[in-house]
Amino acid sequence: MSKFLNHNFSNQRALIRVDFNVPLNAAYEITDDNRMRATIPTIKKILADGGSVILMSHLGRPKEGPTEKYSLKHLVKHLSQLLGGVEVLFADDCIGASAVSMSAALQPGQVLLLENLRFYKEEEKGDFAFAEKLSKLGDVYVNDAFGTAHRAHASTAVIAQFFPGDKKMFGTVMDGEVASAEKVMHQSEKPFTAIIGGAKVSDKILIIENLLERATDIIIGGGMAYTFMKAQGGTIGNSLCEDDRLETAVELLKKAEAKGVCIHLPSDSVIADKFSAEANTSTAPSNHIPDGWMGLDIGANACEQFANCIKRSKTILWNGPMGVFEMEKFQHGTKTIAIAVAEATANGAFSLVGGGDSVAAVNQFGFADKVSYVSTGGGAMLEYFEGKELPGIAAVKA
Repeated sequence: MSKFLNHNFSNQRALIRVDFNVPLNAAYEITDDNRMRATIPTIKKILADGGSVILMSHLGRPKEGPTEKYSLKHLVKHLSQLLGGVEVLFADDCIGASAVSMSAALQPGQVLLLENLRFYKEEEKGDFAFAEKLSKLGDVYVNDAFGTAHRAHASTAVIAQFFPGDKKMFGTVMDGEVASAEKVMHQSEKPFTAIIGGAKVSDKILIIENLLERATDIIIGGGMAYTFMKAQGGTIGNSLCEDDRLETAVELLKKAEAKGVCIHLPSDSVIADKFSAEANTSTAPSNHIPDGWMGLDIGANACEQFANCIKRSKTILWNGPMGVFEMEKFQHGTKTIAIAVAEATANGAFSLVGGGDSVAAVNQFGFADKVSYVSTGGGAMLEYFEGKELPGIAAVKA
């Protein structure tokens, strides 16, 4: 059992780094509250123990100090609703007089949300003095923000040193993220299939190289597949391609062959005459796309080939869509992958879905509860699977 679940927070002020970086519309209404929902179990456990909660988060990328657009006050009402009506207090600063006095006065069962950490440049700079001021607001430090674990910021990596080992820990989100990622990378059952999609090879080189040491199969889809097609001498029309990565693609294919890892590229594609939801569409072999056309999704044969590979897997990692799934004409490939991952999971495979677009896809198609784990941290998960040490994790473990 985790340190967090074992800890009794009675009469303690728990300072929790959460990831409430949620999208807001022009009326400051939350359009996707998944990140907030994810950390509710952490907050409720502390309150149930008889502790109080101080929440700190960033929101967006404010350029110059406090602005209405990036104020966390817009989250207070919805957070209260998610907590079943518990009143959420709000401090209009994260280290100023209001934060100090309000956190000191907190009673068991109360929740305080601090203003946006990034209103101070010191947060992103990993400033020692800023981290120390934050640390004085609570008795226990809980990091539950996996989405920022790859950043060496004051509230994620520097602050932990001000708490002894028994007073710093991961919350339920971080516990789940770390355990799931560890299971995939270090305890994976074979066959292990990694599904890597998205636009650019350059974004995924390190993760593919690291997975070559672990996976039995790597499925490559999305725009990045056409760089591999061209690298092998194919014609790809107007499809997305990184010409400066053609040699890299050839190298990755050679490395995979040497290690006995099977790389699956889409044999066929759904092609379009322009990048538009209203485009004319057709199909073509992925290595023989006519001039003036571009691949925007994997084709029927690739769907079948990829789905068969996924269904016989015991461990599955999915990072990146197979096409422009936001447009209905080009979502079939990504949806097919989601169905196959859900089916494999139902048959006993362990599946982890991570990366903004993959998570958006499983949510959009209604499969989020049919996979083993959906990661909340895009960049953090990517860096973890690239084999990098994440500062937010290392700081709590230190």
